[in-house]
Amino acid sequence: MRGLFVTGTDTGVGKSVLSAALLAAIAAAGEPVRAFKPVVTGLSEPADAGRQPLWPPDHELLALAAGVDADEVSPYRFGAAASPHLAARLEGASVDPSALLARARALGDGATLIVEGVGGLLVPLADDYAVRDLAAALALPLVLAARPGLGTINHTLLTLDAARAAGLQVRAVVLTPWPASPSALERSNRDTVARLGGVALHTLAPLSGPNRDELARAGATLPWREWLGAARDLGRG
Repeated sequence: MRGLFVTGTDTGVGKSVLSAALLAAIAAAGEPVRAFKPVVTGLSEPADAGRQPLWPPDHELLALAAGVDADEVSPYRFGAAASPHLAARLEGASVDPSALLARARALGDGATLIVEGVGGLLVPLADDYAVRDLAAALALPLVLAARPGLGTINHTLLTLDAARAAGLQVRAVVLTPWPASPSALERSNRDTVARLGGVALHTLAPLSGPNRDELARAGATLPWREWLGAARDLGRG
């Protein structure tokens, strides 16, 4: 299966925007591409009216970027803003890992698959099944979204350790949103994570809103062809 697994150091660190940028760029290049997010939570939370423009829920944003139906993207959608295993339990439901794997593999049949995780790698999708377990089962290389500011060194290096401990292949860290005029702290964080983490480091600038063309332009600044080429080589191994 050809694709990438986008994870993050935490929730709210830009995974969805990064995933959408990759999807839009790949689609704009004329390649068949599909989006998969195993679980979406927080759908009952009120939108932040002070944030303009309003960004859609994750599965809708990924669908917009890939040019597919939102119902295709995520098999589990819950109202509570909570870890997937708890959000499901609150609605009397549960997440079936085998169903997640089957859906992801079906979507990736004949198309590049971009998977966006939920929170960080150790977030439980079910009681005994974490995001990291899904990433390992799919055997897709990782792209890690991280904040550029204070605290990101520790969070990013811990996530890299957790990924590598499970045998996952990390292609890059992407700091986002990367400001037009980064501070000395942000520049130092970028260089320090790259050096101590032994990882390729890229940045993604802020986007004005959920516009597919803008997402595609942002995604085109990232070496996604190289990352996917590495994914093909991994598959041959």
